[in-house]
Amino acid sequence: MELRDPLKNDSVRHIRWVDDTIVFLDQRRLPREEIYVTCRSYREVAHSIKSMLIRGAPLIGIAAAFGIALAALEAKKNGKNPTKILPVAKAELAATRPTAVNLFWALKRAEKRWKELKSASSDSICSALLKEAFAIWNEDVEANRSMGRHGSALLPDKGTVLTHCNAGALATGGYGTAVGVIRSAIEQGKKIKVLADETRPYLQGARLTSWELHKDGIDVSVITDNMAAYFMGKGVVSCVITGADRIVKNGDAANKIGTYGLAVLAKHHHIPMYVAAPISTFDFRMESGKKIPIEERSGDEVAMCGGARVVPEGVRTYHPAFDVTPAELISAIICEHGVFKPPYDESLKRLEKIAGKS
Repeated sequence: MELRDPLKNDSVRHIRWVDDTIVFLDQRRLPREEIYVTCRSYREVAHSIKSMLIRGAPLIGIAAAFGIALAALEAKKNGKNPTKILPVAKAELAATRPTAVNLFWALKRAEKRWKELKSASSDSICSALLKEAFAIWNEDVEANRSMGRHGSALLPDKGTVLTHCNAGALATGGYGTAVGVIRSAIEQGKKIKVLADETRPYLQGARLTSWELHKDGIDVSVITDNMAAYFMGKGVVSCVITGADRIVKNGDAANKIGTYGLAVLAKHHHIPMYVAAPISTFDFRMESGKKIPIEERSGDEVAMCGGARVVPEGVRTYHPAFDVTPAELISAIICEHGVFKPPYDESLKRLEKIAGKS
């Protein structure tokens, strides 16, 4: 398989493979600076995931796959059998963030590949794992474009879409999940405006979603998280669409903290609430969202905003990074295989069969 970069013609170039290194756009520095960081080892990839230099469930999975490829290349350069170091690399990458299931899906896929080649040469193992990482990246971009085509039919011909966090190109291999649906609708000629929730405490909506949409010439305005009810009550919001970090068997969906609150508000105001995610985000082993592990991040991220402390010293802060939206609050789930509607314990059975074959 050709090692094809699927973003060569895209305005958002946040991943590059250059001379046996993986290069990421440092998302912590946006929108003030566009700084790229080069990762030469799986350890540096793990640090990039854990430190939020990169984030977004699909992108974390892609990065982990490239981390495994780097581990194999490192072993080869040191004259060692790659299969000895790969389980160590997998464990370190798996320990970075617990909620997004795409991470574990990509690592499992890489592991399957290297186990198939355990008796092969180091060159063959390195080549195969790099091809697998590129395949995961390319497949994600294609999946996003496909879900965009499926989901765009749900958006009005003219209206305002509210989104939360960043489920765009920056969170994925490219194009985006929720933002990909918006992009696709606009490409079809629909007159869509976007309200991007600020998304405290990490400001992914204010910093990232607005940056990439503005870069593409899409009409976007940023609101603080606590303004959503106001705009819904005024009849401004046509629908809400978000991404997801894990969707389980009954349709419950984990996403950035604040998504659950938006879903409750949307239900009260009779506004559709859509979730868009690739099949790698689905965890059919888990029956209910109550069992999804929720990452607890440092309270310092709540106490600080824009480099300034906004909470008095000595005051406790909490920072669950995700919440779980119950399936009954979700109007439809969009993925590359189509649009799925309630009751999800029935409609998602087809998707589970597809996942089982992949």
